[in-house]
Amino acid sequence: MKWTEALIPTLKEDPQDAEVISHKLMVRGGFIRKLAAGTYSYLPLGVRVLNKIENIIREELDSAGAQEVLLPAIHPPEIWKQTGRYDVLGPVLIKFKDRHGKECVLGPTHEEIITGLVAGNVKSYKELPLILYQIQTKFRDEPRPRFGVMRTSEFIMKDAYSFDCDVEGLEKSYKKMFDAYCRIFERCGLPYIAVEADPGMMGGNMSHEFMVPTPAGEDRIVICDKCKYAASTEVAKCGSGKPAPAPSKEKKLPIAVVETPGITTIEKVSEFLKVGPEKLVKTLIYKCDDKPVAVLLRGDSEANESKIKNYLKCVTLELADAKTVEQVTGASAGFSGPVKLYNIRIIADNSVKEMANFVTGANKNDAHLINVNLDRDFETKEFGDFRLISEADGCPKCGKPIQIKQAIEIGHTFKLGTKYSDALGAKFLDKDGVEKPAIMGCYGIGVNRIMASLIETSNDKDGIIWPSSIAPYRIIILALNMEDKKVKTLAEDVYAILKKAGCDVLFDDRNESAGVKFKDADLIGIPTKVIIGSKNAKKGIAEVKDRKTGKIEEMKPDDQIFCVRALQ
Repeated sequence: MKWTEALIPTLKEDPQDAEVISHKLMVRGGFIRKLAAGTYSYLPLGVRVLNKIENIIREELDSAGAQEVLLPAIHPPEIWKQTGRYDVLGPVLIKFKDRHGKECVLGPTHEEIITGLVAGNVKSYKELPLILYQIQTKFRDEPRPRFGVMRTSEFIMKDAYSFDCDVEGLEKSYKKMFDAYCRIFERCGLPYIAVEADPGMMGGNMSHEFMVPTPAGEDRIVICDKCKYAASTEVAKCGSGKPAPAPSKEKKLPIAVVETPGITTIEKVSEFLKVGPEKLVKTLIYKCDDKPVAVLLRGDSEANESKIKNYLKCVTLELADAKTVEQVTGASAGFSGPVKLYNIRIIADNSVKEMANFVTGANKNDAHLINVNLDRDFETKEFGDFRLISEADGCPKCGKPIQIKQAIEIGHTFKLGTKYSDALGAKFLDKDGVEKPAIMGCYGIGVNRIMASLIETSNDKDGIIWPSSIAPYRIIILALNMEDKKVKTLAEDVYAILKKAGCDVLFDDRNESAGVKFKDADLIGIPTKVIIGSKNAKKGIAEVKDRKTGKIEEMKPDDQIFCVRALQ
């Protein structure tokens, strides 16, 4: 492709609304353009990258025995109601009515649809195992689209689904997909880590997330260098790698009310009362399927809503609104406490169990309680691990120090079991003629996120550094002076040679300065530059420069190894 015939609108300045480097470089490099919040157009360079990623995915999944399908994006809501996820997803589902007044749903994912398809077409154990996949646009009403294409309302996703006769079969299918994922991400040049994860709304009893560590990530992962433990902070257990804390030996002091006018945060209460946050207990009021529940946590801890939700076995969990908090506690948010908190379920983190003489809200505006003690001043029999792990906790597996890093989720695998096959009738007859539900697995990859994650982890001050496997073009020819006849002729010859050899090449034939061409080439990140200037053109020589290393080698284009060198 010649640059003068291409649509590559590069920009000198970062877009004002871009927060992360991938968003900035994808806009500046002419890969994407924003249409509205959470929706983007992909320009030719962006589409070329997406196509290469998709081709790698197809090659690896096909070689693993998966078969490609294409499922509808518009779904009847009834099938979502059969599995209960119509209510679970709630406002995330994008709904509309057709001309007949019938409600429709734009697919945020396709477990229900694929299960219904298999239920109608697979009846015998002889037709299993089966792995089906698709690459398609998904739709979710994101409350806060951000970070360019990393969190959007519509996105390209590869989703695969396995159907097996038994658990042993699921294990084999899961390993096939897990191994295929590793090959996909390695071929895309991503520094990924597979971590234990929470299945969340997908259901099932086990899942893994494939994460790319980067400060731009919205997720957090726990990594232990000693035993190689890796998990999402949503599932990492707190304190399991250490002995249980000894009961406090403090003498129980008399409980007392302290006026704290307008002081609601842990930080401010701690400062006002001159006690560390570890001596405070915060009382968080949640709605568990619309029923209020109080969760007690030590003041220096963060709530882990995944753990809380799993413990309570609720479909929806959200922090209570101000009105509910006041109805339940009699006070505004920030002054809640467990003492004289009636008609509400109270659960407490394990770290609260051995505390003594701690501070809580007084369930009265502008007041807190000091010297609160469990059993004497209030009671709960429900304790558990309800907080996010911190680096102070140590590794859940071996107890050694851990690191907590930000990361981008690029893939997720789930062992679903029979959650969907039971609900939607995906059953088969086994060898003995007994009807059984298929055992399912589910496997997703964020295609857009691979693109953004690679840029986040592979860039420099000048722009993107693509690996050759997913670069929009493998080679760029820079003719530094198109008005010089010898430069133009040699550049045209090189272009013809590379095209004939089957090379993926972009020819910058613009009448622009050398500086502009070098800047644009570095910005869009083409792995190899073939540079043709006036001095070398007289000798019939081109420079081949590696974008990543900066290494330069001079050679004649008619050399039989020219194409091989250029593609190294």
